[in-house]
Amino acid sequence: MTRTVLVVDDSPSVRQMMANTLKGAGFVVVTAADGQEALDVCGRLRPDAVVTDQNMPRLDGIGFCRAFRTTPQNLGVPIIFLSTESEDAIKQKARAAGAIGWMIKPFDQAKLLAVINRVLGA
Repeated sequence: MTRTVLVVDDSPSVRQMMANTLKGAGFVVVTAADGQEALDVCGRLRPDAVVTDQNMPRLDGIGFCRAFRTTPQNLGVPIIFLSTESEDAIKQKARAAGAIGWMIKPFDQAKLLAVINRVLGA
C-alpha cells in the first residue's frame, strides 16, 4: 500500500528536496507552501503523515497543526515538524498542538526517511 506524505514548507527548494527524498523511497508526496494551503489540500485528501515547517506566511506550523487536529479523521495522522527553530518552548507548543516529533533543518535524508518509516510503521 502506497502512503501519502504531505510536505508543508514555504521554501520551494526545501519542499522539492523533501519531495524527492520521499518519492525516491516510494511515497506519494503532496506539497503546500504554508499552513493554510495545507488545510485546503487536506480538504481534498487525507495524508498518512505530515512534515511541516514552523515559520510560514498566512498560517504557521503550530496553527496548521491545531486546525488539522480539529477534524476527527486527522487525529491519528502523525505530524513531524522540520524547522530551524530548536527552542524547547516552541517544541512544547507543537506537541500540545498534536505534533509527535521535531527535526532541525537542514535535514538528513536518511534520518527523514527513518522517522517517516517509524511513524508509519513501515
